[in-house]
Amino acid sequence: MAGRYDSNPFDEDEVNPFSDPAVRSKASGQSKYGGRAFNTASAPPASNSKLSPLPPEPAGFYNYGATVDIPIDGTADLRKKEKELQAREVELRRREQEVKRREDAAARAGIVLEEKNWPPFFPIIHHDIANDIPVHLQKIQYVAFTTFLGMAFCLLWNVISVTTLWTKGGGVNIWFLAVIYFLAGVPGAYVLWYKPLYRAFRTESAMKFGWFFIFYALHIGFCIFAAVAPPIVFKGKSLTGILAAVDVVGNNALAGIFYFIGFGCFCLESLLSIWVIQQVGMYFRGSGKAAEMKQEAARGALRAAI
Repeated sequence: MAGRYDSNPFDEDEVNPFSDPAVRSKASGQSKYGGRAFNTASAPPASNSKLSPLPPEPAGFYNYGATVDIPIDGTADLRKKEKELQAREVELRRREQEVKRREDAAARAGIVLEEKNWPPFFPIIHHDIANDIPVHLQKIQYVAFTTFLGMAFCLLWNVISVTTLWTKGGGVNIWFLAVIYFLAGVPGAYVLWYKPLYRAFRTESAMKFGWFFIFYALHIGFCIFAAVAPPIVFKGKSLTGILAAVDVVGNNALAGIFYFIGFGCFCLESLLSIWVIQQVGMYFRGSGKAAEMKQEAARGALRAAI
């Protein structure tokens, strides 16, 4: 039995029957298989090559000996972080309560926190009529704000008109005066009468109303003076009033037209300002602030006398 398996019939050393050319020529003919003939002339020659072995795997490819660090105290760290977050949350709540308490105390003391929001492109002042001023006073405040902007436009147009006259030989002195009117008039109007009225409507302060009445009356007087432009200071050419416009239009038509436009602007500004001071005066008398201001003035005079 053992002698039968001494040699491997599939070993490569065995004789390949197709290696003989004669056998190959016979195999290329027709052969019968299952009663049918097949043409094996076009069959490719058998290949006697071996398959190349796979490349050896690098050492440590599977890395069976690698260790994975699993933190044992992960739960403790999570609890510690949770306690820290809770402590921070408690601290934030305490700070919020402290800020709210200070804001309430400031509001009770009459201290108003103002955020600069106007003009929108370059905020330099706080101005929010819709939220700061009571609804029944917002119309007056809006018109007062219009007179403030109108005053700024009148003084700016005055500079343009005087500049036009100066370029035509009108003299540099009146141009300097026009520039001074603009640089002093716009911030002066805001500080002296517009802001006091804004705060008076916001806080109902009788003294703020008194301050507004004094300087707004001066504002109206200046507008009327500018609309007339009597020949008092440098022959009145530094203001675009009616007298200056009549005098200028005969020598320079373009400058004269600019002066007449300035005259109309000052007239409109005067009329709006008169309406504002009338409305504020009626509210001041009707709200009882006049009597309150008299009492405060009397107490101030008594303290001064003592």
